[in-house]
Amino acid sequence: MVGMATPHGRKSTAPVDLDEAPDPTGPARLGDSTWREVDGRRHRVLLVPVGSCEQHGPHLPLDTDTRIAVAVAEGVASFREDLVVAPPVAYGASGEHQSFAGTVSIGTAALTTLLVEIGRSAFPPGGPAPFRSLVFVNGHGGNLLAVNRAVAVLDGEGRPVSSWSPSVVDGDAHAGRTETSILLAIAPEVVGPERPVGATGSLADLEPLLRAEGVGAASANGVLGDATGASAAEGHRLLDGLVDDLLTQLGGP
Repeated sequence: MVGMATPHGRKSTAPVDLDEAPDPTGPARLGDSTWREVDGRRHRVLLVPVGSCEQHGPHLPLDTDTRIAVAVAEGVASFREDLVVAPPVAYGASGEHQSFAGTVSIGTAALTTLLVEIGRSAFPPGGPAPFRSLVFVNGHGGNLLAVNRAVAVLDGEGRPVSSWSPSVVDGDAHAGRTETSILLAIAPEVVGPERPVGATGSLADLEPLLRAEGVGAASANGVLGDATGASAAEGHRLLDGLVDDLLTQLGGP
């Protein structure tokens, strides 16, 4: 749910030059690294994408939020050598989508515990930490409560952990033009041919029903928005904006 998420954490005003070409070798990935490689680059910031496995209408895959979180994290890491992208957390708090087939949710409490333990493991006691800091790169609005709670716990323990969530001006809430465009930019092969229209009311008007009865009560096809007119060109522009936003929050190396 890109449109339902809001940024979290302190933002830097440091300038970001996106005209500089990203690293042609691609972003550094934790899962591709050996422990010796990690041990030799202790100054790095660990980016942990946090997504979901939930319905995204009849045209987008269940892992849409995870794909977007990974794309943002890897986009940022391709501009900076001090960043490394962890394997994503692929399940989130998606109970509002439970009436749709394929949705698998672990809920807020379990997700909070999972993120806290990831943060603790990244900064173990009694020895030098393998990372300088950690940022949860969240791709699903329903994860916000868990992410914020986990960051509060870890920050209270003295661990250098923060979070980021996407915010798209005038973006629709779920599986509409915003997310469809981004998926057309990063993985067009997984986007179905339909451009469905769902519940198009404002999120403020829909939220009481969503909280009480779930997305299915507001939209039979699971879409909160209008995917008409979605395009890869718009998706690239939106993704560039999200990458720029996270780069700005991170500040200088």
